[in-house]
Formats: sequence, structure tokens, C-alpha cells
Amino acid sequence: MKLSIPVLITSLMQFVATSEVNAGLTNSEKAKPNFVLIVADDLGFADLSMNGSQQIPTPNIDRLAQEGVNFTQGYVSAPVCAPSRAGLITGKNQVKFGFDNNLATNQPGFDPEFLGLPVTEKTIADRLKPLGYVSGLIGKWHLGEGDRFHLLNRGFDEFWGYQGGGHDYFTSNPNGKGYLSPIECNYKTPQPITYITDDKGDECVNFIRRHKEQPFFLFASFNAPHAPMQATEADLKLFSHIQNEKRRTYCAMVHRLDLNVGRILEALKNEGLEENTLVVFISDNGGPCDQNASLNAPLNGQKGILLEGGIRVPFIMKWKGQLPEDKTYRHPVISLDFAPTFLELAGGKIAEEDNFDGVNLIPFLTGQNLGKPHETLNWRFTISAAIQHENWKLVRLPDRLPMLYNLTEDISEQNDVALQNIDRTKSMLKQLGEWDVSLPHPLFLEGAVWKKQQQDLYDAEYKLVQPN
Repeated sequence: MKLSIPVLITSLMQFVATSEVNAGLTNSEKAKPNFVLIVADDLGFADLSMNGSQQIPTPNIDRLAQEGVNFTQGYVSAPVCAPSRAGLITGKNQVKFGFDNNLATNQPGFDPEFLGLPVTEKTIADRLKPLGYVSGLIGKWHLGEGDRFHLLNRGFDEFWGYQGGGHDYFTSNPNGKGYLSPIECNYKTPQPITYITDDKGDECVNFIRRHKEQPFFLFASFNAPHAPMQATEADLKLFSHIQNEKRRTYCAMVHRLDLNVGRILEALKNEGLEENTLVVFISDNGGPCDQNASLNAPLNGQKGILLEGGIRVPFIMKWKGQLPEDKTYRHPVISLDFAPTFLELAGGKIAEEDNFDGVNLIPFLTGQNLGKPHETLNWRFTISAAIQHENWKLVRLPDRLPMLYNLTEDISEQNDVALQNIDRTKSMLKQLGEWDVSLPHPLFLEGAVWKKQQQDLYDAEYKLVQPN
């Protein structure tokens, strides 16, 4: 185990506190819903059979949608991992607290003490703890390294995983860095890695079994199908008919992810928890087509940019007996909605000072609220910003006129109609600009080299139809 002394002490205190809570649980606390948040990493919108993939069967993720709600306009708050997860875990658009960029090495002129999720921000786990919940994160954190940012100091009680943004699928090193970093665990000596997607599945199932008698929040934070591109030989054989080697590996990795989503669902069923557990599935951003051979068809763009392929993602919620089954929800929603949804379901109250940008989605799904969760959504990421209002979307870049798309008629963002709708373009540009200048300075930046790379991604060509 590679945990610092302060973190170990914190972990022990949390274990004792959790044990005390368990011993004194009331019947009402036991009836509180559990939350399982499953996050894929760099998954292409098109790469689920429920979204039309003819190459990758994903029966378990498909079953989630068939037994729950599939959001066809589900968004994340950023097109890359760390800021997307910062918004997801807090319920606030991360640019409101300076988390504009992806986490990287500290840049000159910035204070490394702020290189992570600000300690002033509450996580979902922070908010659930006083309501009697035990929280665990299995897998990727990517919200800052070091004790001040460590998830065991951010409301989580259990951790099996790594603090960085990715990991090798087959091995780790006790003294390794980056993808070879050691696995941290505060509740046992971590086992050697077999295939990390399966190992995470094991730990998620074990977490559910250990905590089935108390309300829990499980953050199943997978790194599949994020690089490095590594799959088991058995899975590669299943896709041997795919000629492109990278695409073949990617398909195998998504297949293995789907199997472990199925294991989590089976564990909930076997432990009698299906009717008392809200399960969410999402990807942290769109697929990076240029890196892992993912597809976002029919969406244009990819990870790193604010076209639909970078921010519209698979987005599913299931709660047996409480949410409709096989329902398609077409109004825009965003990952910022999870925190307020979980908080109110757990018996908490949303206060004005919480300053959430998300909303509780449940009334919109059960028919109690017939309106839309969001009239307007805003994004800002490094060189670009975007606004969506009434299904019109404007994207602002530094090297060209703003681009305007009618998503109702042009989901693939092929027809820029900014000049044909000049009044709407001016109005939305002003609204976006007023929001933009209200935001604080970024707390950190990633390397400047990424700016040009992101700009070039807006001009790349993307596959807009599914392959056979």
C-alpha cells in the first residue's frame, strides 16, 4: 500500500466513524437509496450497440437503458477527463471555481498548491457522509495528487485505485509513475493487477456485498477504453475480423467494460438491492477518435473540443420501480445534475449557498415536473466556449467567426448558419460573453502546446456514419 501517514490516519478515523454509523443505522437510513455511478473513460458515443454500433455488442449497458432512462441529449461539462469529473463530482460547472484545464504538470507562474479540485468545493461524498452514507471510489481519481486533494480527504471512505489520469491494464510498479503507478488501497493490501478492468469489477462487486446493509455511494471509475490500448488475448480474438489493429483493441476494451458493468448489475440483483439503487452510466467525455480509434457518429468532433462529439455522451439512469423503463428522454441534461439528484434523494436539502448548476432530475423523469431541466447550457474549455439555448448551439473560437448550429435539424453540425441568423448569433454571443467574463481566472493551465492541437481538431474530418 502506498498511502501517506496523514492519509492513513484519516482513513482509520473514517473507518471508525463508518463503523459507528453502521452500528446505529435507523430503519429510515437503511431505506435510503444507494447510488452507483459508473463512469467510462474516452468512450465514443457511437460505440455501444444501443447507439447503433454493429461492431461492438454491449448487452449489459444496453440492458441498463432498456430497464431505465436513456438520455439522448446527455452532456458533460468539459470535453476532457479532469474538468469533466470536477463538474460531475461537485454539481457545479468547474470553471466557476477555476478548473478550466485538464490536469498536467504545473506551469510557470502558477501555485502547485492549487493543482487539483479546490478544497473549498464539496464532493458528492462530502454531502452524503452526514446523511449516513459510506462512499467508495474504485479506479481513477484525476482530481489532484497529494494529501490536500486526496479523495480520502474529500468525503470518500474507501479507495482502490490511482490518483492520476490513466493506468496500464496489466501491471503496476511499487515505485512506478504515471501509467505504472502503484495501486492504492486503504482497506486491504491491493492484489496484483490481472486486467485492471476486471480488477475494478471485482472491487465494485465486493464493495456492494460489504455495504449492502447500509446506504452507499459507489463511484465505479473505469479507465476503459482510455489509452494505453491494451486488451486481453481472448477479447482480441472476438474481434479478429476487424482489420485496423487499434480499432480491434478498442472494441475488445469496450467489450470487457460492458462485461464488468454486467457484473455490477448482477451483484445488485443478487444482493436484493435493485429496487433501492439508482444506477448511472456515463462517459467522462466524447471519444478521442485520433487517439483510441473510437467513433462518435453521427456526432461531429471528438474529445478536446466543444462540438457535440466532445461533450454529448452515453447517459443512462436506472432505478427499478422508481423510474420508467425503456424511456427515451430528449431534453438536454448534464452530468452536473448528479450531485443535486443524489443529495435530495438521500434526504438532504439544496441550499442557495450550494450554488449548484445542476438540478434534481427525478421530478422531470417521473412527470412531476413537465418543464425542461435546463433552458441554457454553457461550456468553456481553454481556447473555446459554447452555449446551447432552445437547441441552437453557438461555438466561439479565437481564429474565426462564431459558428451556429440548429441541432434539431443538424445533429452532425455540418451547416454553420451563423450569418443566416445574425440576430440570434449576436444575442447568443453576448449571453455567452456575459457568462464568460463573470468567471474567475483559471487556477492552473495545461501546456500551451494543447491550444494549437485543440484548434486543429475543429478542422478535422470525422466519420459520421457507423461502419459495418
